[in-house]
Amino acid sequence: MIIITGGAGFIGSAMLYELNRSGHEQVIIVDDLGLTTPPKWRNLAGLRYVDFIAKDDFPALLERNALPGIEAIIHMGANSSTTETDADHLLRNNYEYSKKIASYCMQKEVRLIYASSAATYGGGEHGYTDGTEPIDRLRPLNMYGYSKQLFDRWAFRNGVLEHAVGLKFFNVYGPNEYHKGDMSSVVYKAYHQIRESGHVKLFRSHREGYEDGGQERDFIYVRDCTRIMAWLLENPSARGLLNAGTGTARTFRELAEATFSALGLQPSIEYIPMPETLRDKYQYHTRAEMQSLRAAGYDLPFTPLEEGVREYVCRHLMQENPFLDMHQNP
Repeated sequence: MIIITGGAGFIGSAMLYELNRSGHEQVIIVDDLGLTTPPKWRNLAGLRYVDFIAKDDFPALLERNALPGIEAIIHMGANSSTTETDADHLLRNNYEYSKKIASYCMQKEVRLIYASSAATYGGGEHGYTDGTEPIDRLRPLNMYGYSKQLFDRWAFRNGVLEHAVGLKFFNVYGPNEYHKGDMSSVVYKAYHQIRESGHVKLFRSHREGYEDGGQERDFIYVRDCTRIMAWLLENPSARGLLNAGTGTARTFRELAEATFSALGLQPSIEYIPMPETLRDKYQYHTRAEMQSLRAAGYDLPFTPLEEGVREYVCRHLMQENPFLDMHQNP
């Protein structure tokens, strides 16, 4: 039995699709379905799993040993809003909740794969090298990143990372993110802006050395993330903090151009001022160092940006079917 927390969310439901695609249906989903509009339950339609557990009920079930036969927990559940300002809420949901799951996995020798974040790297002044060596030097730029950093540090100091994997996800895009609102990917936002107005809005640069729209991110297609996690399930010797990116930085302008190209249109981009509240918390460059995952033995290629954007736009967004189900081609 595999448990996916946040299993109705973006990456969690895509991981369920990945498991179903390989014939694995002994999965329990843990989530809260009632907090988003449109509702997240649509991400689960057409996918196969044996049970659903409400997020708030899950820790108590673990404490009572009421869920026998667990082979692995894929812990994707968290508040992923980088603009969330309720620090207490983030500490409860992203830190304390994760500690309970990790403690259970340590006690029962259950494989744990959990979602950390590239937001822990802050402005990148200490680079983007994964592992535990730089863990205390990192300075996240927002409370979300700090909540993830807190758990990474706790997991390191309590020996969790000697057995588990924390994946530092970079900028993930792809099907099943339609419910994320302002936290949805720039591909999703760009597609809908083009459909509504024919234009895409990107932030101007407020830093020397970066052109407008020239801010860079390591964009990774969600399918590549689920393939990494599927590989980690099959390779329990891989452990520690590992980056989940492509190792390549691309600009927001290139991403917008790829979206226009997928639609068969010429680019039309409008540059707007970045809100002042974001300017001192904004990452201008991210690029995952991927040597650790490769050294662990992962050898699958990553989807090029243009290919991933085209597949996402043409196979999902243009079909008004922005979610994965087992009746679609993988």
